[in-house]
Parts: sequence; C-alpha cells; structure tokens
Amino acid sequence: MEREFFLLFSTVATGSGFLVVLAKNPIHSALALVTCFVQIAALFILLGSPFLAVIQIFVYVGAIMVLFLFVIMMLDVRKEARSRFLTKGAPLGFLVILVLAAEMFFLLTRNAVFSTNIVDGVPTTPSIKELGLTLFSEYLLPFEVASVILLVALIGAVVLAKTEEDDTATKDELAGGVVK
Repeated sequence: MEREFFLLFSTVATGSGFLVVLAKNPIHSALALVTCFVQIAALFILLGSPFLAVIQIFVYVGAIMVLFLFVIMMLDVRKEARSRFLTKGAPLGFLVILVLAAEMFFLLTRNAVFSTNIVDGVPTTPSIKELGLTLFSEYLLPFEVASVILLVALIGAVVLAKTEEDDTATKDELAGGVVK
C-alpha cells in the first residue's frame, strides 16, 4: 500500500511540476507549485519524517510561496503575458525530463532503505535532535549564508520591481505636488 501512495504522490508532484512550467498565468504556476510542495511533504511522511513534512509545509508553502506571490504581484503581468516564451530550450528540457524519469524508474526498482542509517550493523532512524545538532554545529555557517542570500534576493526583487514612475511620483509628493 505504501508503494501505491508513493506512486500517487510522486505522479501528482511531477504533474504539478510540469504545470508550473507550462502554465501561462503566473498565479496558476504558483498554485501548481504549492500543490507540488504539498505532495513532497506527503512523500516525507511516507519516508517516516513527519518533522521534515511540517517544515516543508511551513517554510515552502507558507513563507517561500508568499514571497513568490509578492514578486508576481509586483511584476507587470500584462506586459510579461504579451511577450512570447522562447522555445529554444524545449529539446534540452525534454532530454532532462527523460533523464529524471529514468532516474525515478531506477530508484523505484531498487530495493533500498533510505530513511535509516546502519551503525555497527544495526539500523537506526535519525532523530530530530541529531538533525538540529548537526545543522547548528557543523552546518551553521552555510545555514546562515543561505539566510543572508535569501534576504538579499528579497531586497533585490523589491528594488528591481520598482519602476521609474514610482520614483517620480514619490519626488512629486515630497515637493507638495498633486500626483494623478
């Protein structure tokens, strides 16, 4: 039964991933990405990692998708919708999809347990405490660097989304002029 749920969740995640790329409306792409993230959280539950599933929902569906939606709303969607998508990368994209499908088939046919570690011949399941200790001891610097990079990306997105009209309107308001 677990294998059937895995196939269901992975198929829906893959399909919604395709919709992220193929949807013409950016809001539809964002909703498909939310669906993909929820399916990945369900896969984490199947792997016996409910903590990672909750973190997946909170961080990606909650925080990152709100950031994406802010960026989508700040962009001029009508102008972007009028521009045509370049299809030069379609053959390369199709090749990447085939490679990923072959990898998924290989992983499905292999009989291996990914959620356990083997210590002294005895399988052990990693705990949240071990994850936290490893994250905040060995990987503290990369963790903090990633958070600074995300902050800089957010600030850059806001700066790039500002148009010259916003700048002139602000200058006119400061000068006491009436802006229409």
